[in-house]
Amino acid sequence: MRVCYFGKFDPNYARNRVFIRGLKKNGVEVIECNSDRRGLFSVTWDLIKKHRQLKDQYDVMVVGFLGHTPAILASFITKKPIAFNALISLYDSTVFDRKNVSPRSWRALYYWLLDKLSCQLVDLVILDTAAHIDYFVRTFRLPIDKFQRVFVGSDEEIFSPLPAPPTGNKFLVNFHGTFIPLHGAEYIVEAANLLKKENIHFNLIGRGQTYQEIHQLIVNRQLSNVSLIDYLGYLDSPPFQKLKKYLAEADICLGIFGNTQKARNVIPNKVFEILAMRKPLLTGDSPASREILTDRTNVLFCKMADPADLAEKILELKNNQGLREKIAANGYHLFQSQLRSDIIGKQLKEILNELCSKN
Repeated sequence: MRVCYFGKFDPNYARNRVFIRGLKKNGVEVIECNSDRRGLFSVTWDLIKKHRQLKDQYDVMVVGFLGHTPAILASFITKKPIAFNALISLYDSTVFDRKNVSPRSWRALYYWLLDKLSCQLVDLVILDTAAHIDYFVRTFRLPIDKFQRVFVGSDEEIFSPLPAPPTGNKFLVNFHGTFIPLHGAEYIVEAANLLKKENIHFNLIGRGQTYQEIHQLIVNRQLSNVSLIDYLGYLDSPPFQKLKKYLAEADICLGIFGNTQKARNVIPNKVFEILAMRKPLLTGDSPASREILTDRTNVLFCKMADPADLAEKILELKNNQGLREKIAANGYHLFQSQLRSDIIGKQLKEILNELCSKN
């Protein structure tokens, strides 16, 4: 099988990297048709020209993430079956999660139409959870048989267990991410405030939309037990070594806690990276997370958007080494058995084979 991986996508972004590497590990030839241009017209024309040169060289097209506009373009330039690696709803992300756009605005309608058309015009849409699929079916009035679930997973050649270096006598809690609302970083800070008399230190690693508010909240609460760490340079050589070092040092690692619909629908990259690093995972309880994770077996759940419950669960893990070790070991076993890139690639290959057989 030959796959054309199409669009304007970042090949280093986890979803694309796992898909491309996973397919290759399963004997699939992947031909990348990617544009590095800027501007809708320039990207469109560039993709049309590049696709023209290889239009007869593949069996099925996969539109890479982020690719809503390229998915629409693909439906007009190829007769081969198209699978769209959607991953997110632009409508949900911009209007309700990040709140960059008013729900009653023309821009909100534009994002709704972009989500709907990009999914409607392709043969198959691949999303990360069943909860997310249910959202797309209800919100954009699409048939459920157009969707397939493929978990995000992680690239085990990048994220893998490292020996934990000595960190002194403090219990270290790590969060890493892009500080978007679904992460709920403010609830982590409020939990840190509740635990400021405990021997616990929090590292919040990254930057993003709510970073300044989080910084001000730490200042207002006068918290000396929270550090903001900028890892914008983590894609240096060797790859991801800075981030891996932070994860390896942690006693426990945090997922997401936001009070948004998107937070309930998705399992973010960081969760799979934590599992791959064999670290104890603490994250908010959600329908999406329960599709793959089991409370007190390979994760410890807390209530979403509840700093008191988060603080209580952090303290429980601090005081229960056996539970930490159990969650870390079982989480790593889950990753190794279901979430490695070759396993994700095998599932994706089977889905694409079935798609080809129907066309």
